[in-house]
Amino acid sequence: MNDKIPGDLFPQRRYIRLPGYDYSQPGAYFVTICTHDKQCLFGNIENSLMNLNPYGEIVQSCWKDIPMHYTEVTNEVFIVMPNHVHGIIFIHEAEGRSGSKPDPTRGQPLSEIVRAFKSYSSRKINENRQSQGTPVWQRSYYERIIRSEREYSQIGEYIICNPSKWEMDSENPNIKRSGLKPDPTDRVIKGFGAKF
Repeated sequence: MNDKIPGDLFPQRRYIRLPGYDYSQPGAYFVTICTHDKQCLFGNIENSLMNLNPYGEIVQSCWKDIPMHYTEVTNEVFIVMPNHVHGIIFIHEAEGRSGSKPDPTRGQPLSEIVRAFKSYSSRKINENRQSQGTPVWQRSYYERIIRSEREYSQIGEYIICNPSKWEMDSENPNIKRSGLKPDPTDRVIKGFGAKF
């Protein structure tokens, strides 16, 4: 028996987080969370407007509920698309305990906030479609640390305008099937050249 396993048999997942960065510290984070196999589960886009179906409404509701579970978080800028969610999560300074000792703990890291959102929305969707345990989300998510007001404004505009760009969005499965090539600037927010 050969004890050596070829390295390409089990490819390593690419680590996409910034090494050494504390994702529980106060800051603004642009996140994109895609559905499992990029299935269009949440509705459709007509005339540049997103029409949420019941699963999309669940996702929207769960996103809006995040600050109820994580008081140090605000997340008003977001869009539910047919097969992904874009949003900005602000993590604020966690409030300390009252009394003589300060609270030594920070808020929850971004990964925990996203994990909880994905878990709760998956459970609610699967209850609705009576398919317990069926994957809703892909395994990971994309994030970008927002470093300036200008970047925040540009990302916010990108999120709000995202439905109007669906016909050329690289996440749109109809583009891949039709053989059309997406606009190469679709996933680039102009002004700071960040690719998502």
